[in-house]
Amino acid sequence: MNQHQALLAYVSRLGDNGLILGQRMIEVVAAYPELEEELANANFALDYIGQARMFYTYAGELEGSGRSEDDFAFLRDENEFHNYLLIEQPNGHFGDSIAKLVLFDSFYLLLLEALKDCNVKRLAEIAARAEKEIRYHLRHNSQWLVRLGDGTEASHARVQDSVDSLWQYTGELFAADEVDQIFAESFAGPDLEAIQEQWKANVATILEEATLTMPGDGWMASGGKQGRHSEHFGYMIAEMQYLQRTHPGATW
Repeated sequence: MNQHQALLAYVSRLGDNGLILGQRMIEVVAAYPELEEELANANFALDYIGQARMFYTYAGELEGSGRSEDDFAFLRDENEFHNYLLIEQPNGHFGDSIAKLVLFDSFYLLLLEALKDCNVKRLAEIAARAEKEIRYHLRHNSQWLVRLGDGTEASHARVQDSVDSLWQYTGELFAADEVDQIFAESFAGPDLEAIQEQWKANVATILEEATLTMPGDGWMASGGKQGRHSEHFGYMIAEMQYLQRTHPGATW
């Protein structure tokens, strides 16, 4: 893999993460406990999808074959997506969704901060814009995690189970593959080991305030970055891509 291929893979992967998380959040847009939270969730989902559009547009330019952001989103098969396994997990109950967002956004914010200093001007500009959105997302969702964890006995137990269940998917966030290594070496990309250390410290602070226990590092699931997904993923993209695949080339 050369530098250009690694850059293309890295950028499209960032787009995949934004699109898939945005899609998952849209699925529960009318299922949150308060109307205000439903509106906040919808806006957050649009933020992720907006970021995906910017990453996909840039990926299409790097690829140079004429593919648009819609082509990346709606005309690729399951194994062509390289998002993290964590964000494709089903929503479950409200605590599951909040725990997933806190674990991911704590990482994503650190990643974006590092990307602002990379040697790819276009990517650094997108990261600078996205960072402002994710910083607010994390603050908002962390407050909910604290509210649930330090709430009733039932809410505490349920959200602790959410954190415990999702923890196995966090190891992949920091497992550098060939794409990560080339991007770091060639474009002054993020140091995932350093990010992991800071992520653990930040998450520990949030969990402590929420009176929750940080799980131990055991076996970690992986494969999403290589296009190997959980069983839930195929059903999700089948629904997401249904209209475009049923009516190819349709515009509205």
